[in-house]
Amino acid sequence: MNIVVCVKYVPDAQSDRTFNEADNTTDREGVEGLLSEIDEYAVEEALKLAEAGEGEVTVVTVGPDQAVDAVKKALQMGADKAVHVSDEAIHGSDAAATSLILAEAIKKASGDANPDLVLMGMSSTDGVMGVVPAMVAERLGLPAVTYASELTLDGQSVKIRRDGDAASETIESTLPALVSVTDQINEPRYPSFKGIMAAKKKPVETWTLADLGVDAGQVGLDAAWTKVTSFAKRPPREQGQIVTDEGDGGTKLAEFLSAQKFL
Repeated sequence: MNIVVCVKYVPDAQSDRTFNEADNTTDREGVEGLLSEIDEYAVEEALKLAEAGEGEVTVVTVGPDQAVDAVKKALQMGADKAVHVSDEAIHGSDAAATSLILAEAIKKASGDANPDLVLMGMSSTDGVMGVVPAMVAERLGLPAVTYASELTLDGQSVKIRRDGDAASETIESTLPALVSVTDQINEPRYPSFKGIMAAKKKPVETWTLADLGVDAGQVGLDAAWTKVTSFAKRPPREQGQIVTDEGDGGTKLAEFLSAQKFL
């Protein structure tokens, strides 16, 4: 089975994330980054499926030079090979352009055909839009089976459980298909020392837009359908009001809540 996992390199949530002042795009080079947390669940699910049968796991990412760290982490976890699409023209691409690049990279990585299964996290931890999986599926002509909290393969079909607020749904599709997963589907493994050493010998191909046959005019900030017009740093948190309880603390608390229209 040929499995492709799309992953993203995102700014570390613990770092001081910001935007580039020149064009209001997310600063991905001036901050520490890492493999998007939700994508680790997609990688883990791909590895479990491959280990349960005979399968090969290819990891694909799009981003600047540092984005190769995202696929390296996936290789350390156990993926077989990786593709890093890097091109200056990609800078500022929106979800639509990103889905185009990913779709073309997936096809090229699979010999200009669709893989048996494409796995993705339900959304990235920086953009949190959740639209790219469906867009990629549309471009590849694959059924999109989204928000999987459980996944099973049965011959030529894939079945997932999608957990909602009020009920759980079972959704089934023929293969090939694209599945996006939630953080409920498994517990991602930590790279072992053996896995870290083995990853150094695994192939990582770097492709440009030209390698994919994608016109640079279709991607990048100038082609984006949406743009950030301005940004400002979050104001510092103000010190809260301290109420000394001198026997009337309950009354003061009620008055405060009433003034804030919480009561």
